[in-house]
Amino acid sequence: MTQADFLKADFAEPQMVEGDMTGPARFFNRELSWLGFNWRVLEEAENPRVPLLERVRFLSISATNLDEFYTVRVAGLRELAHAGKTAPSMDGLTPAEQLTLIDQNTRSLLANQQRVFISLHREMERENITILTRADLSDDDRTYLKDVFFRQVFPVLSPLAIDPAHPFPFLPNEGFALALELERKKDKRALRALLPVPAQIDRYIACPSEDGHRFLPLEELLMDNLDGLFPGYKVKGSCAFRVLRDSDLEVEDEAEDLVREFEVALKRRRRGEVVSMRVSANAPKGLRSLIMQELHVAEDEVVEIDGVIGMADINELVIDARADLLWPPFAPRVPERVQDHDGDMFAAIRQKDMLLHHPYETFDMVVRFLKQAALDPNVVAIKQTLYRTSKQSPIVEALCEAAEDGKSVTALVELKARFDEAANIRQSRRLERAGAHVVYGFMDLKTHAKISTVVRREGDELVTYTHYGTGNYHPITARIYTDLSLFTCDAALGRDATKVFNYLSGYVQPENLENLSISPLTLKKKLLDLIAAEADHATVGKPATIWAKMNSLVEPDVIDALYAASQAGVKISLIVRGICGLRPGIKGLSENIRVKSIVGRFLEHSRVVCFGNGYGLPAKKSRVFISSADWMSRNLNRRVETLVEITNNTVKAQIVSQIMAANLADVAQSWIMGPDGSFKRADVEDGTFAFNCHRFFMENPSLSGRGSAGASDVPQLTHTEDKQTPD
Repeated sequence: MTQADFLKADFAEPQMVEGDMTGPARFFNRELSWLGFNWRVLEEAENPRVPLLERVRFLSISATNLDEFYTVRVAGLRELAHAGKTAPSMDGLTPAEQLTLIDQNTRSLLANQQRVFISLHREMERENITILTRADLSDDDRTYLKDVFFRQVFPVLSPLAIDPAHPFPFLPNEGFALALELERKKDKRALRALLPVPAQIDRYIACPSEDGHRFLPLEELLMDNLDGLFPGYKVKGSCAFRVLRDSDLEVEDEAEDLVREFEVALKRRRRGEVVSMRVSANAPKGLRSLIMQELHVAEDEVVEIDGVIGMADINELVIDARADLLWPPFAPRVPERVQDHDGDMFAAIRQKDMLLHHPYETFDMVVRFLKQAALDPNVVAIKQTLYRTSKQSPIVEALCEAAEDGKSVTALVELKARFDEAANIRQSRRLERAGAHVVYGFMDLKTHAKISTVVRREGDELVTYTHYGTGNYHPITARIYTDLSLFTCDAALGRDATKVFNYLSGYVQPENLENLSISPLTLKKKLLDLIAAEADHATVGKPATIWAKMNSLVEPDVIDALYAASQAGVKISLIVRGICGLRPGIKGLSENIRVKSIVGRFLEHSRVVCFGNGYGLPAKKSRVFISSADWMSRNLNRRVETLVEITNNTVKAQIVSQIMAANLADVAQSWIMGPDGSFKRADVEDGTFAFNCHRFFMENPSLSGRGSAGASDVPQLTHTEDKQTPD
């Protein structure tokens, strides 16, 4: 049996490691752990079980992830190092030491991205998907592309001379440009110029093809048409380069108008300092030096790329026309219980609590919940948090419609949702125009909780229907992120939600929460108390088990509590998709802790924690929670987050015996973490069955969404053969 099957396999033999496990060595560096996650994403681009164009997508995602990592995390470390700060991170590394290790790791990662792209390109060519160079173009191609150039590209271009009369132009974050050394033909006069590659135009230009798909990179099209941009000149040398800038916003704590402050901050982001520059290999030395000097980039901040610069753009090559090279289509389910009630969400929720597992159950049910509320004459009030949502958000539309209909609508819009600030500002303006009460929460706390309440008049009573989520109210990301949506009309959970909204709008700290803990007030203490209680059960010889699933685990107090529980004998199985600062499987420290990461078709995003409560897992008397919070310092100490206890037996069974059990049993998509912080993919012999939790969830409806299902109806953990497995 493979060690990746945490549901059945025994804990591995603990290892002895060097170092003082009472000091910083007991933690693993969060930045290196994040890079490790991105290596796992990149390795999915080489997984033969994944369709070809989905592997191209994984490669693109790894590049996008790395760009954001540099513009936020590396930018912050760089600022600390330049300011001479030497305070170490929890694992004992100074900012400068972390930057050195990050740089080494990143250079290897970038080189591997190029290697993987070459391999994928070969496979794509075998499928008649070709990426051309200028040398590959026929006369007919050039005729066609000349027309494309002058009609669709030329009007957007801004060729810029570089000389004392023309200062070096500004390139925004992720700006991509060609640098040119030119010579005038008539008198051999030298000219240096910059040609920014416009982000508004597709990076890969489709060319005519009779039996396949052919693409020419935009920079190749530009180089092939330089005579139209610089008539009378010839090219003596050229290179391409791309810049990443500091994009971490700084907001004045005492800003009188938070919305206006964020609008100004977004403009500043465009002008952040360059933190990394990627330049084509063998660039002319003079051009390279000039670019570095003008952008104030140090040598150790430059990476030479022998291949594709801006690898994120290859997602344009994931074409719908080749469905045979993509994942088989998957249509999210409408819960049976909602169908039983002819689409009436309130009637379905009144029957009993319902937990939907997205994207397997459609996120449209969340939208329907709010749209139905907007149109229902018996609904008197709606309250909603908005952290991330789509540009044309159906949720915002429903809230606007409700407000325009005279209902009391309160929307908490979080302006500090990184890279979505501009969209959230637009949404808040729109909601205000419709008559909704828009609040922006706290200056020093980011509101990350996912709550929606609908107050409905039913007879002589007001009934509160509540939605608690682990993910964002974003219909687009909900198609690929795995998240949980709890719908309930439980009065206690409704009261708890109302108290949280009062806290967000009036800053009055909630008292006597019944089934809810919130950060930064009570959530961390609740977690630590639950972990300690499990350790007490182990000490007196009772079954003691913790199962938890999250995106990131780096909060030192929580990690130390897990270490203490492990030493007391608690068996702890963790599913941590991304960053993990805990070191599992170390003798005397964490021998009863094991960690794995699941990377596959869907992005694991739900946060769940289950405690055996003296009965082990699975057990009816266990304690089960869903949460909006990862176990990170920012989530537990500097954000408003929720931890919701599940009391409904069917929903508990669904979480413990269906959702968590399937994730623990997964082998096909699992990576096991070692004591040194490294992850190793689970060994799967060719031709053997490997349980895949994503496939299981696609084939089995959520327990509480089924019309008459109860806690005893949990489906068996199996699924059909993986159709992507090679013959």
